[in-house]
Amino acid sequence: MLDPVSLKYDANGLIPCIAQDHASGEVLMMAWMNADAVAQTLQTGRVTYWSRSRQSFWVKGESSGHVQRLVELRVDCDRDCLLALVDQTGPACHTNRRSCFYTAVRDGQEVVIMEPMT
Repeated sequence: MLDPVSLKYDANGLIPCIAQDHASGEVLMMAWMNADAVAQTLQTGRVTYWSRSRQSFWVKGESSGHVQRLVELRVDCDRDCLLALVDQTGPACHTNRRSCFYTAVRDGQEVVIMEPMT
């Protein structure tokens, strides 16, 4: 069993977590976790982040219904970044897009490559 304390957190006690769709491989978003959020995610199977702006837990989809169910949690080689393979319900981004990475830089220009979901 993974001990969340064994991970390497930054000076604020946070570790980045990338959420990726387990079936398609699409990168959905990046957010922060603290040790308690990691533990809660592993215990509940619902991906839980730490909101830096609200200074509180953020269970993905709790208010929006756009739930992230954990399929597998991966730890990188330095133990300072996480990859959450998830089953995503609806959009992952607060802009109502499937992914937060909807802007590409092409020939030096920012191009929106994904419209909001309807």
